[in-house]
Amino acid sequence: MFEISNLHKSYNGGEKEVDVLKGLSFICNEGEFVGIFGPSGSGKSTFLHIAGGLDLPDSGRVLFDGTDIYKKGEGFLAKFRNETVGFVFQFYHLLPEFNALENVMLPCLIGGVNKKEASSRAFSALRSVDMIDRASHRPSEMSGGEQQRVALARAVVMGPRFILADEPTGNLDEENGWKVWNVLEKLNREKRTGIIMVTHNPELLEKFPRKYELKGGALNEV
Repeated sequence: MFEISNLHKSYNGGEKEVDVLKGLSFICNEGEFVGIFGPSGSGKSTFLHIAGGLDLPDSGRVLFDGTDIYKKGEGFLAKFRNETVGFVFQFYHLLPEFNALENVMLPCLIGGVNKKEASSRAFSALRSVDMIDRASHRPSEMSGGEQQRVALARAVVMGPRFILADEPTGNLDEENGWKVWNVLEKLNREKRTGIIMVTHNPELLEKFPRKYELKGGALNEV
């Protein structure tokens, strides 16, 4: 489970420091599906980055199964990012010179999995997002919705316990947005993968079992 307590984060806004997170606290158990919304600039992406080990907080704790991830070294954080959590962003961040299968294999290869096993896992992940027929296609040969589903496959290929999704439907049309949502919902339902997702889409927000508003530097359940 995630247990985040009294999180603070500020950035240099030029003439003065801008406080983004102001004592934010949050608990999410494995298998939960949580939506987060809030005004632009309220710190939603910052929160996800800190929760996932991508960005250091100024103060506060991020506990995962009771371990404060920022009290560990960079080696622990790298392993945490590669194996325990999977990231999905609004923009797909696929490597253009690699095909879908090769892009999905990358976390496995980085984690020391041999090439044959990495390929097997990547095919399985692509199958889970209904993209097996695009395995040999490069990003330039796929639509935005297809690229996002490949990015989802890459996020789940190492079997993470949580997916942290930052506006994963924000760059897609309505039809493809719902396809991505359906994949996430299936992962949560069938594999009990915990999902913490940021979205501005009011229709999607209605679907979450739990949802929080990030406003004034804090998360409040609604």
